[in-house]
Amino acid sequence: MSQPFRAAVVQAASLPCDSLASAAKAAGLIREAAGAGARLVVFPEAFLGGYPKGASFGTPVGMRKPQGREDYRAYHTAAIDLAGAEVELLAQATAETGIFLVIGVIERDRGTVYCTALFFDGEKGLVAKHRKLMPTGAERLIWGFGDGSTMPVIDTPLGRIGAVICWENYMPMMRMAMYDQGVTLYCAPTADDRDGWAASMQHIALEGRCFVLSACQHITRGAYPADFDCALGDDPDLVLMRGGSMIVAPLGTVLAGPDYGGETILYADIDPADVVRGKYDFDVAGHYARPDIFSLSVNVAPQRAVKREGAQ
Repeated sequence: MSQPFRAAVVQAASLPCDSLASAAKAAGLIREAAGAGARLVVFPEAFLGGYPKGASFGTPVGMRKPQGREDYRAYHTAAIDLAGAEVELLAQATAETGIFLVIGVIERDRGTVYCTALFFDGEKGLVAKHRKLMPTGAERLIWGFGDGSTMPVIDTPLGRIGAVICWENYMPMMRMAMYDQGVTLYCAPTADDRDGWAASMQHIALEGRCFVLSACQHITRGAYPADFDCALGDDPDLVLMRGGSMIVAPLGTVLAGPDYGGETILYADIDPADVVRGKYDFDVAGHYARPDIFSLSVNVAPQRAVKREGAQ
């Protein structure tokens, strides 16, 4: 079992239209957190590529406006390639500091973009990704759907690290799939800043007997271009996401946050032994399961639109 260590969640505003600048900002915050003793750092959903809060992409029911197509083109351009300079900047920062990093990005894959969480190991660089399985509401206009092939739980010296993005956390079967993989450090990058989010994070910590690390941006309208299509208004001081980042222990004790005050880094000291202490009386995928009554089937195969067969 690993020794106690310090973890951090970053609550900060990205630069929604400049992924390289966002990556540079993230690299600086990684170094700051490492300087404060953190060994695991979690960033919000869509920190690179931007979360387009309030945008409609010109899509009333039954039609697509030309401006919406241009908005999507710009958003697609701001997304990142996993072989790009943004990933290299993050890999350099994690290599320099030894940090294990979980960060939300908008990933470009040909004509489609995905809401993705990337996992960086300080020694190995980018080691895995998770693509959001179910974009929420109007997110489905602009983001593709992930599949079961990118739901990793990574064994590290700190514990077993996985990520569930935003409202995926409301999918009971997905949570069970994570618990079954033995997740101990359950990362929840999100754009949900509502009051009820904190209760959900505490519930998941109790349900999974795991540490939960939730990170949300604190960002104002002024971070976006003046011509950004925002239904919430155009006052530069308008807060579009107010944060609420937090860290919760396996018995539901809040170790840090929720914080709604602005950009910050929240820290907590993690004792991995608390996971086993918590599972003494409740292990949802172990001694508290009833596989004779309930079972879950998980398809982890990549889902391809085109399958090619036969000799080339």
